[in-house]
Amino acid sequence: MSRARRRTALVLLLLCAGGCSPAYVLRAGWEEARILAARRPIRAVIHDTTVARETRDKLRLVLDARDFAERDLGLRAGASYESFTQLHRDTLVLIVLAAPEFDLRWKTWWFPIVGDVPYKGYFDFDDARAEAASLAEEGYDVSVRPVSAFSTLGWFPDPIMSTTLRLDSLGIVETVIHEITHSTYFPTGQADFNESFANFVGYRGAIEFFCEAVTDESACVRAQWRWEDTRLFGDFFHSILAPLEEVYASALPDEAKRAAKREVFEAAAQRFETEYKPRLHAQYRSIDPDGLDNAWMISRLLYYTRLDDFERVFESHGGLVPSVQALMREAADGDPWEALTRLLDRETSR
Repeated sequence: MSRARRRTALVLLLLCAGGCSPAYVLRAGWEEARILAARRPIRAVIHDTTVARETRDKLRLVLDARDFAERDLGLRAGASYESFTQLHRDTLVLIVLAAPEFDLRWKTWWFPIVGDVPYKGYFDFDDARAEAASLAEEGYDVSVRPVSAFSTLGWFPDPIMSTTLRLDSLGIVETVIHEITHSTYFPTGQADFNESFANFVGYRGAIEFFCEAVTDESACVRAQWRWEDTRLFGDFFHSILAPLEEVYASALPDEAKRAAKREVFEAAAQRFETEYKPRLHAQYRSIDPDGLDNAWMISRLLYYTRLDDFERVFESHGGLVPSVQALMREAADGDPWEALTRLLDRETSR
């Protein structure tokens, strides 16, 4: 499950308004300014022999993935991922997510441009932990997770950061395409669609990159396996929904609900061990049921919702580019999830 914790997230820290304090905005602005001020053109870094060869090789891959996303996938990168920022820490940002104890509904924060989002990002890790503690005191289930990259949707020329280069080659390509997808299409107030859709495009895009653009047979196979594993994870996370919702909708007193909730998560952890792990291509550690709660659930559902439906659209349209274009065209100014359903219904009725 370690790769899920490294998955990228959109954190539009500079556009915070409403419930965000002036100190939060100032810290976010200062950190973004530092990131931008420390940028170096990737092409210059690639030719700098004082930089580690592994870093230069990964930066070449970033440029290749960026060019592929624009040229072959029709995505809009703008000025992003043409520069590199070396950070002096292992974690870029901590994000805080929260959900009520007996409701699979995420707490949201409102941001201009993007609308309501179910996470809040912190460059100051102590502030992130303090926010988490405050939410826990209010009775929320809370998750604090690190992320290695974020997108500003083209408002700033996002650099690739050293935290992202800690990923392997597949992870780097997936991340670059994922984040450029955000810059291309981002319906407001639709966080779960935006992240799940970008996951689909990122993983499917990485398959096309390694299987067709660079024809790396080993990486091609591994990219296909990762997408299969990701969809299997999505199936696992969604298999927990119905039993949890049944508990939360019941008339049980709170203590009985807590016990039933714990039983659902314990059964899920066991089911992952016996039914899902044997079907995964990569090795993943076991799930500790003591670490599962509603915040854990929503942090996964954010990225793993209806992935098999995206795959069905991909199969029916014969490729990634036509499927992405069809989804964006169908959604237009409407609900993107409803657009996805309409596309699938249309295929079924043929």
